[in-house]
Amino acid sequence: MTKGGSIYILTNQRHAVLYTVTSNLVGRIYEHLNKIYSQSFTKKYNLDKLVYFETYSSIEEAIAREK
Repeated sequence: MTKGGSIYILTNQRHAVLYTVTSNLVGRIYEHLNKIYSQSFTKKYNLDKLVYFETYSSIEEAIAREK
């Protein structure tokens, strides 16, 4: 059984930086909003605004869509 995946666009308040793709959309958004990883790209650029997402039945589909 394959695990589902998602692509998403997360940006900052100035819409200056973008970030995408995950196998756990809800978990990743929680981590971004709560700044769980102190050295992360999303914390460095203050990415906290979800502007778009799509879900897929497999992570491979999500990665293909991201590309």
